[in-house]
Amino acid sequence: MATIKDSVHDHIEISGVAEALLDTPTVQRLRHISQLGTVQLVYPSANHTRFEHSLGVYHLADRALAELGIEGREAERIRAAALLHDVGHGPFSHNIEALTHRKTGKYHDDVDELLAAGEVGEILREHDLDPGHIAGLVAGEGQFGQLVSGELDVDRMDYLVRDAHHTGVPYGTIDTERLLRELTFVDGELVLAAGNVQTAESLLLARALMNPTVYMHPVARISKAMLRRASERLLATTELDAGELRRMDDHDLLVALRTTPATEAFAERYDDRRLFKRAVWAELQHVPDDLLALDHEERRDLETTVADRADVVDSEVIIEIPEKPSMRESSTRVVVNGEIRNLGDQSPLVSALRTAQRGQWRLGVYTTPSATERVGRLAAEELGLELSGGLVTDTRQGLHATLDEFE
Repeated sequence: MATIKDSVHDHIEISGVAEALLDTPTVQRLRHISQLGTVQLVYPSANHTRFEHSLGVYHLADRALAELGIEGREAERIRAAALLHDVGHGPFSHNIEALTHRKTGKYHDDVDELLAAGEVGEILREHDLDPGHIAGLVAGEGQFGQLVSGELDVDRMDYLVRDAHHTGVPYGTIDTERLLRELTFVDGELVLAAGNVQTAESLLLARALMNPTVYMHPVARISKAMLRRASERLLATTELDAGELRRMDDHDLLVALRTTPATEAFAERYDDRRLFKRAVWAELQHVPDDLLALDHEERRDLETTVADRADVVDSEVIIEIPEKPSMRESSTRVVVNGEIRNLGDQSPLVSALRTAQRGQWRLGVYTTPSATERVGRLAAEELGLELSGGLVTDTRQGLHATLDEFE
């Protein structure tokens, strides 16, 4: 048994197949993948990695198994999946996943080939575990896959607390022990036992507050968009393919960007934190519906048109259009009066949070500081935006989300 001191969960004890997997190159690579990507440019202490998060997910999965009374080989499968659930992440975690998915068709939880090959595959088979079955659990398949990837998964329980701890914001606080204690399976579905509507709401509220404050902070969005654009140019101007990019770590990617002529300017900007600025920051009600359906190539054509009209180089205009607001967590299932119900149908808080989420949504156009006014005006024309309140509209001036936003 290995005992590891963790900043969030104190001491984590690892044994069995998970202990054997711990020192494989596939798992150790996660030490060099930042959990929050470019968020560290906003919150300097947010330098935690996918490795420590994976340890936390393993720990919470082990606790959940004890509460649910799951033992034997099934428990070992779940422990292995919990530790391995993030091995498919590329550099900077989710920051360039849209790019690599577009090129490879794979998301970070598509890990079949990673678990079947090499030392990881050998260890799983030595412990009489099928790599394909473990990969299915990572993808959330089957009854027990819900523990690893679902609305009540241990992945979310760890990252909310861990991300709040390392950024220093107070919004990711959840009652992990109660959540674990109240998990139960009803007809094969993972739900929260009766009397836990507020427990489910706390998970939903933590995510809703962390989203604008940390995950979708404007600086994090701008730096992520710049990193994605630079990575796209890296693929277009070198012999590197998306499959190789997907298996890099953060350091590999930064070195490649620094040593490639077409991307070295971005690397200098990133290293010096000289980021683009917002030229447009438009609310959802001001954005035509057809813009929300643009594919990648259509958006790139618009960027090129705006850059040409503004007389700036193509690489200095980025248009970012997030997906329409959604709240997956509202489908969390809870037992109420002996019935299994969706949290969204039971909790009046969900409606308020959905309204707040729509109010926080922004379309962003980013460029160099000297070109923001010119690019913003021309981008608004090309995109057909109706911005009576100005090109950049914020719900608040500070960095902190507060409960009064949800009233």
